[in-house]
Amino acid sequence: MYRHNTGSFIQEKQILVMDGKNMADSRQLLTDLRAATMAENGVPYGLIEDAAIAVEAGKILWIGPRADVPAQFKDFPQTPQEGRLVTPGLIDCHTHIVHGGERAGEFEMRLNGASYEEVARAGGGIVSTVTATRDATEQELLAQALARVDVLLGEGATTLEIKSGYGLDIETELRMLRVARTVMEHRPVRVKTSFLGAHATPAEYKDRPDAYIDEVCIPALHAAHVQGLADAVDGFCEGIAFSPEQLARVFEAAKALGLPVKLHAEQLSNLGGAKLAASYNALSADHIEYLDEEGVIAMAQAGTVAVILPGAFYTLRETQIPPIAALRQHSVPIALATDCNPGSSPMTSLLLTMNMGCTLFRLTPEEALRGVTCHAAQALGLTDCGTIAAGQRADLAIWNVTKPAELAYRIGFNPLHSRLFGGLS
Repeated sequence: MYRHNTGSFIQEKQILVMDGKNMADSRQLLTDLRAATMAENGVPYGLIEDAAIAVEAGKILWIGPRADVPAQFKDFPQTPQEGRLVTPGLIDCHTHIVHGGERAGEFEMRLNGASYEEVARAGGGIVSTVTATRDATEQELLAQALARVDVLLGEGATTLEIKSGYGLDIETELRMLRVARTVMEHRPVRVKTSFLGAHATPAEYKDRPDAYIDEVCIPALHAAHVQGLADAVDGFCEGIAFSPEQLARVFEAAKALGLPVKLHAEQLSNLGGAKLAASYNALSADHIEYLDEEGVIAMAQAGTVAVILPGAFYTLRETQIPPIAALRQHSVPIALATDCNPGSSPMTSLLLTMNMGCTLFRLTPEEALRGVTCHAAQALGLTDCGTIAAGQRADLAIWNVTKPAELAYRIGFNPLHSRLFGGLS
């Protein structure tokens, strides 16, 4: 069990237990709470006042007004919440949590006037992270990743996506994915992995991106699939990364393996990456600051989620905001994520991400909360979390607030009271 302690988690046992019972035996009735179920029922936040939630064996059995609790759940051990707000456990659907080193030095260089080229010549940029990641052992990568994961868990996260992409050789890409899988052995969190071999061209393949795709990226993808390390396949479609044509070859390989795809698209320019992703029924297209209406329509038709990443927008001091109005107009689900990475978004706070989504991109607080719950689940292809409903996993966040909007409103304040993962705190 892990105990919530001033925003961090202390490991007591790697086997999740509660009062000597395993997860299958646990049952409880949460009462005296306000439930932001995130159901699409015409009520803001799907809010139920004075609600109760029945939980057993890691699942939600019933949710509704406390006055309507069915007889079969009334003998469950009750845990009154003293009027607190309960939401689905938060979901960070786009992270690069597993990586070696940090890049505070180049952050400082840029603020002292150094150009991107000067930073690169000094060994900065993605090259420095690739070098640090290649040099790190699995144990070192895991220790660094867990420190970042703990911060997210301390803010109510129960599910994370973790990408590879800082190895850019077969061995290190697989090492990153193994570490991402191992996180679940050390923390009470669900991890979905994305193979991001098409993130950048490494130095040894300079000016030979096609050779890198054929000789490293696609073979690494096949190896990751054989070892059961990849839940999805990602890529970076940009002038500084890979073209739609190059990424189509990666997506064809993913399709042949039966793996869903997602894509970093339209972050710095519009190369038609979102349309490419939609043509493969992608789970998500992420960043999308330069997405046009044609791309929005393609995403809407494919059911592709728009994942917006205000941390990178903020850190890079961008000015082109994603086409939020067009996404709303065409009913494209909008998810939010930290994009936790050492270069463009060194952020491990979903609460700050929600606030940034509202202040920088003019999302409503309800859109922001949906962005880190139900829509984030959709961006990962998950159907058993992201809402509070019968049959869903009992992944819940319990907050010392009464209004859902407070979660996006405050800055630098963590109101998490407790967190349930599979029904266990």
